[in-house]
Amino acid sequence: MTQVRPMRADARRNYERLLKVAAEAFAEHGENASLDDIAKRAGVGSGTLYRHFPNRQALLEAAYVDRIEALAARADELARELPPGEALVEWLHELALGTIEVRGLKSLLGSAVTDGSSAAVTACGTSVKGAAARLVEAAQAEGTLRADVEPVDVLRLTHGVATASELADGQGRQIRRYLSLLLEGLRLDAEG
Repeated sequence: MTQVRPMRADARRNYERLLKVAAEAFAEHGENASLDDIAKRAGVGSGTLYRHFPNRQALLEAAYVDRIEALAARADELARELPPGEALVEWLHELALGTIEVRGLKSLLGSAVTDGSSAAVTACGTSVKGAAARLVEAAQAEGTLRADVEPVDVLRLTHGVATASELADGQGRQIRRYLSLLLEGLRLDAEG
């Protein structure tokens, strides 16, 4: 059995500094921010960055894990406060808006709803996919969402809505309109 040793204090400080700087860099430059620049701004070498984060996806996920967990928790809050169909719509709006407001998050969540072949994508997507599944199933049970709609379908389409809204005005002002157009086709009474 392999025993995981706790991080030394200096390694923990480097890790925390890398996360802070990475979140700032991704906010400024998007998911393609220079990893070498992130290491330099954190005061560490590139080798230290790659020792903690083997690739860009792992760093993105670590930098945004709190935000992703908050989005997933928000789904449960909305489910307690609103009828299922309304909770789903409101959560999708917040999810789409969040992907525009936090540069790099759209790429990360977009990766999370692909085939899920890498560990980083799977770890990131687990919370969001679980939240989507709970909301979709509740809306289907309520009778406001088609039975053939899969949670991953809703996440992928919402990713598209965020992209379309970002193209329209760069700030997400069209998200509610686009979600409304999209969800009309996903409603139970829209089945053909």
